[in-house]
Amino acid sequence: MRLPLLLAALCVVSACGEPAQVSKGGPVEEVGVGFGAPGGYRLEQTAQSGGSLVRDFMELTFAMESGRSLQTFSRFEGPVTVAMTGQVPPSAGRDLTALIGRLRSEAGIDIAQTSGAAAITIEFTSRADLRRLAPTAACFVVPNVSSLAEFRRKRGSDAVDWAQVTRRERAAIFIPADTSPQEIRDCLHEELAQALGPLNDLYRLTDSVFNDDNFHSVLTGFDMAILRLTYSPQLASGMSLSEVAARLGTAPVAGSGTAPEWVREIEAALGRNGSPAARRAAAGRALALAQAAGWQDNRLAFSHFVAGRLMAASDPPAAQAAFVRAAAIYARLPGAELQLAHVDTQLAVLALAGGVPEEAARLADRAMPVVRRHDNPALLATLMLIKAEALEAMGNPAAAAALRMDTAPHARYGFGSEGGVQSRMRNIAAVANRAERG
Repeated sequence: MRLPLLLAALCVVSACGEPAQVSKGGPVEEVGVGFGAPGGYRLEQTAQSGGSLVRDFMELTFAMESGRSLQTFSRFEGPVTVAMTGQVPPSAGRDLTALIGRLRSEAGIDIAQTSGAAAITIEFTSRADLRRLAPTAACFVVPNVSSLAEFRRKRGSDAVDWAQVTRRERAAIFIPADTSPQEIRDCLHEELAQALGPLNDLYRLTDSVFNDDNFHSVLTGFDMAILRLTYSPQLASGMSLSEVAARLGTAPVAGSGTAPEWVREIEAALGRNGSPAARRAAAGRALALAQAAGWQDNRLAFSHFVAGRLMAASDPPAAQAAFVRAAAIYARLPGAELQLAHVDTQLAVLALAGGVPEEAARLADRAMPVVRRHDNPALLATLMLIKAEALEAMGNPAAAAALRMDTAPHARYGFGSEGGVQSRMRNIAAVANRAERG
């Protein structure tokens, strides 16, 4: 079923992936970081709302994305080597080099790239091959294997069950080669972080890739602090939850406090199954659950955000109100500036569709510096194209054309093919009704 044009446009300026266990949901378009000089992206760690770093570490470390608890702490012991195999895309080498540099300098991990057998193997193959094994995942990581062929042989056995791992010896990351450079980099960040450290995601975190809301897809300062703690000399593979808690001076508790019912409703709202009405209903139930739980953190804000996205085509005023409520919460949360930029993007699209180009340009201008700091080329290109359409509507086609030219390098990195770039341009032009104006 073809989505209404406005909803389709909103979807392509948001993360539309589906959560999956020890994987990155996908495909997601606005992802990645490091478009500038290698190693150039670094945001300082921000204070976490509602808890300490150690508590966050415990909750991330002793559970999986599925909610399954883990009984034993595991990590790699000693130097970690990483190798790439398969259909390695041209951009992957530079992006992996930058990421490994950050892991060494910011997380203190003894990690290096090699061309031979490695502790962590990153295999690139076709998206079709990966979808046959994990239909909802853009990319994923598996323990105790070094190739896709080995994973196929061991699939379903205890050998590839993270819950059975007491010390990490080998792991393999599987990434599609036939996707945009930015999605490849996104996968490198998220899956290498999970190969090395926590296997869980927490929706309440604001400045972390360990969150299925997909706002952050690049390791943040908080994530590096979590990984640094993972490789602390105080800890060792094989420790129990209580032993790790004792070493870190905290209570041996690792529950996230997030109701699984809320997660299921959020997944249903963001998933590809179900009619638009069913997805809107799921978003409404998720919001009601968040409000009933008394949450005032990222989970409540995200509930409003998802509701707004799904109402954009059918009820733009209600969508705008939902985005405004989400923004009010995000504004109070440390480390949520990128979420606010995503809200501004959604509001800018609504303004463009509503015939208020001045407001669309203002919102795009406000969001772009934040997006540049987070080095997200696809989202930056989207905002630049929104502003270009606004300039066109305001009677300044020369400035609009110049801005579209400036968008090109960001768009090619973020969307991959020229066809993907042109599709994004057509979507945003259609939201502005420029195609109808001629």
